[in-house]
Amino acid sequence: MEYHFTLPLQKDEISRLHIRDVLYVTGTIFTARDEAHQLMLDLAIDSVPFTPAEMALFHCGPLMKSAEGNWYVVSAGPTTSSRMEMFEDRFIAKYSLTIIIGKGGMGSRTRQALQQYGAVFTALTGGAGALVADMVDEVIDVYWLECLGMPEAVWLFKVRDFGPLIVAMDAHGDSLYLR
Repeated sequence: MEYHFTLPLQKDEISRLHIRDVLYVTGTIFTARDEAHQLMLDLAIDSVPFTPAEMALFHCGPLMKSAEGNWYVVSAGPTTSSRMEMFEDRFIAKYSLTIIIGKGGMGSRTRQALQQYGAVFTALTGGAGALVADMVDEVIDVYWLECLGMPEAVWLFKVRDFGPLIVAMDAHGDSLYLR
């Protein structure tokens, strides 16, 4: 099945999704890699200056440029998601995530958290960072740039029909990576 959703996703929308479904999302997504995951897990929820539960998490370390006081995406391909396996179950629980975008799959801890909390992991084709950059309508904000650096900072992107995203791990406990 193919779905077009506006973020934030509702639990009934998540429960309809199964592995191999194709998604396109519109709304706000945020990037987070290893260091951002650790930083956000160490912070109190009310110290985070945005609401992750209303967004999709994108495993991405984008290449950005600044011009005339604005940020622009040069390249934004997904990074290897398995690097976040050590954090992701706690991250899903703490921030009530419903959708994660990445590549390369995740492990059993994440699969169990997706099922327990009603979320999905979606795969985005790697190696197409410039094409993905074209799917970003606007860079809304950046957090922790000074302390984490460009690829590890958390970037908020406004997107429209971002995808195709393949549901690779669903909220029912199924995973393409177990087949």
